[in-house]
Amino acid sequence: MKKTLLLIAALLTGFCSMAQETYKPTTENLKAREQFQDEKFGIFLHWGLYSMIGAGEWVMTNWNINHREYPKLAKTFYPSEFDADAWVSAIKTAGAKYITITTRHHDGFSLFKTATSTYNTVDGTPFKRDIIKELAAACQRHGIKLHLYYSHLDWGREDYPQGRTGLGTGRDKEKADWNSYYHFMNTQLTELLTNYGPVGAIWFDGWWDHDSDAKPFDWQLTEQYAMIHRLQPQCLIGNNHHQTPNAGEDIQIFERDLPGENKAGLSGQDISRLPLESCQTINDHWGYSITDTLYKSPKELIQMLVRAAGKNANLLLNIGPEPGGALPSLALNRLQAIGKWLNQYGETIYNTRGGIIAPHDWGVSTQRGNKLYIHILNCMDTSLFLPTGSHKVKSATVYGTNQRVNFTKTGHGITLNLNTVPTDIDYIVELTL
Repeated sequence: MKKTLLLIAALLTGFCSMAQETYKPTTENLKAREQFQDEKFGIFLHWGLYSMIGAGEWVMTNWNINHREYPKLAKTFYPSEFDADAWVSAIKTAGAKYITITTRHHDGFSLFKTATSTYNTVDGTPFKRDIIKELAAACQRHGIKLHLYYSHLDWGREDYPQGRTGLGTGRDKEKADWNSYYHFMNTQLTELLTNYGPVGAIWFDGWWDHDSDAKPFDWQLTEQYAMIHRLQPQCLIGNNHHQTPNAGEDIQIFERDLPGENKAGLSGQDISRLPLESCQTINDHWGYSITDTLYKSPKELIQMLVRAAGKNANLLLNIGPEPGGALPSLALNRLQAIGKWLNQYGETIYNTRGGIIAPHDWGVSTQRGNKLYIHILNCMDTSLFLPTGSHKVKSATVYGTNQRVNFTKTGHGITLNLNTVPTDIDYIVELTL
C-alpha cells in the first residue's frame, strides 16, 4: 500500500511538472511578470457585507449565519464615506503600485454589477453603485494597477459543492451542481475582464476548501486559466492554494509568511521560479474588525517590506475598510509612514531583485545592476561580515550620502566597519560591485 501511494505521489508530481511546462505565457504576460516584480508593494482590500458586522470576513461561517438571513445585510448596505479617489490617493502616497480588492469573497456578495444575480452592490443594495467600476476608474486616473481577488468557494450558493467550510449556513447539500457553479464563476470572471479595463491580476482564493476530500476535487483550473489569458493575455494569475504553483499560474502567493518561512503554517510549499508575493495583514484581521486595534508599527511594516524585497518577493499589505467606506485612521497613519520612508529609500526597493547576499537575521540585500544595497535591520555590533564571494567590492557608502563605510577583505567576503551600532529602521549601505 505504501509503495502504491508513493507511486501515485510520484506520478502526480510528474504530471504537475509536465502541466506547468505545457503552459507557455505570452510576451505580454512575461512583460507583466517583470513589471510586477519591479513594483514590490501593493495594498490588499477586504471589503464586503461582512464589514458591516465588524467581526472579520469569515463571520458568515464562524457564526453559522443562515444563507437566507445573511443576504439581508445588503438591504442596508450604504457606505456613504466610500470615495475611490480618496482610497487610491492614500494608497499611491504610501508608495504602493497596485491594489488587490475582493470583488467577491466567500460570502458570495459581489462588489460589481453582474448579470448572474441581483446579489451585488448595484442591484441588491440602496447604494446602487458599482464599487469595482469606480475603483478601476480611480486607479486609471492615478496610475495604479488594479488586481482582482475572486473566491473559488461560496458559502451562500447551493449549487456550490460544499467543502470543509461554511457547513453551518443551512444549505441543502443535495442541490450541489458543479456545472452550474462553474458556469456562474466563469461568467463573472468574463464580466470582470471585459467591463473594467486592464486587469493586472486575478487573485484566486478558496481551493483549500476541498483539500481534504476523499476523492481529489477537480476545480477545472486549466480551462478557467486559459479563458482568463485569452481575455487579457497580460493578466497574471495567482492562486492562494498554499501549494506548488499549477500550470497557468503566473505568480506564487505566500499567506502571512515570507517565501521560505512557514510561521503561520500556511506556506510550507517550495519556492518556484515565478514572481513571488507575500500577503500580510496590517493588524490581525483581513476584513474589518471593530475590536482589532493591534496594528503593526511602521517599523514592523517597513522591515516586512524590506525583507520581502530581499527574498525577491512583493509585499501585499491588507487593510479592511470600515463599514461606511473609509479607510481606518490607524491604517492611514501607517500608510503615511511607509510612503515617507519609500519616498527617501524607494530606490533600494523598487526595480530591484534579491541581492547576491542571502537573507540573514541581521537583514537582507537587494540589487540593481552593479549596485548592491545592504539593508541592516537588526545588527547588534559595529561590524558586519558580508559573504560576497568572488564579487569584487569597489566602494561602500551610507545610502543617500557620500559618507564612506570602511571595509576589509575577510575570507570569502568583506567586513563592514560601521563605527556605531545601527539603530535606524533600515540602515542601508550601498556597495558598488
